[in-house]
Amino acid sequence: MYHARLDSGAAADAPSAPILPVRAADLAATGDPDWLAAEWERLEAGGRWPTQTHAFAAALEPLLTGQRRRLLCVLRDSAIAALLPICRAPGWRARWRMAGSCELFEPGDLLCEGADDAAALTALFRSLDRPLSLDRIPADSQLLPVLRSAMKGRGWLSVRPAPPCPMIRLDESWRDPESRFNAGRRSDFRRAARRAEALGQVTYETLTPSPGEFDALFDEAIGVEARSWKREAGSAIAVDRLRETFFRRFFRAAATQGKFRLSFLRIDGEAVAMQLGLIWSGRYWLFKIGHDDRFGKCSPGTLLMLHALRWAAGQKLESFELLGETEAWITRFWTQDHHACVRVRTYPFTAAGMIAFASDGAVWAWQRLQPRDR
Repeated sequence: MYHARLDSGAAADAPSAPILPVRAADLAATGDPDWLAAEWERLEAGGRWPTQTHAFAAALEPLLTGQRRRLLCVLRDSAIAALLPICRAPGWRARWRMAGSCELFEPGDLLCEGADDAAALTALFRSLDRPLSLDRIPADSQLLPVLRSAMKGRGWLSVRPAPPCPMIRLDESWRDPESRFNAGRRSDFRRAARRAEALGQVTYETLTPSPGEFDALFDEAIGVEARSWKREAGSAIAVDRLRETFFRRFFRAAATQGKFRLSFLRIDGEAVAMQLGLIWSGRYWLFKIGHDDRFGKCSPGTLLMLHALRWAAGQKLESFELLGETEAWITRFWTQDHHACVRVRTYPFTAAGMIAFASDGAVWAWQRLQPRDR
């Protein structure tokens, strides 16, 4: 867990003590968690991703066991004006990275009140003697100019395209999602619906569970996912205890705030497809989907997706955020719209930085030498 004691080479100040008007600091893992949580949640109003929230960071605890963690912050008076949680594995070759990025493969970013506050982090980035690897951040992130400044004269910076994050911009037309597709697709939808109805009574629901209802419904949802190809692939929540603990904590916190949403397609009362998501910043964020392979012929995941889009448009939400990556089944079927992302790596002029640069350079050279498919 990230807590709140200053650890920036100077004496530690209590959170309530006077602080310089603008100051970069590294908040260590002891101190006042309530103050930190309140400050973090205040900054979330300007965030772009639910992965930037304090609830997300707090739920990561079991996934980061054994990692060294730092919280890079800018303090303005007695408040936090910018923050970025980073971590790294033990070992001399380990790189700093955004907390949770490797474990969950979702995009993230710096939280800050403004560009000037982000810029104040430059000194902290300059102090990192190990390379920093940010696998997916927005292409227009305020981290980019900060890192360029931090590396000037002290190392190299690599910025390359990363898998974008797919999304669907919602408007009134999505209240009838089938109408957004051509005649062939609409025919496919009707055929799938008839096949589902031939198996029993079909119902759809999008629920806002209370904390008391949460665990039973969450267990039902991950049980659906476990009856899919994801179990054998090892990506089902139910087969990974640590990831299950993360999602249970994260979504339970969202349920406590009334933000968690759980959708089911049921046939004769049995859940055969599910979606786990939340409402945040006026958007629907889809984290997990799954369907029971026994019902695959009626395309339950597609039918539930149509329901979820119809429901989200009816709530007048701005967009339907699919998270993950722009896989072929998304771009060919649902949307080609996305948030552009980049992969950023720093190589400070230190032994660790030069070793990382040589290692990455060898990989890039090998990739360039491989024959391309015609």
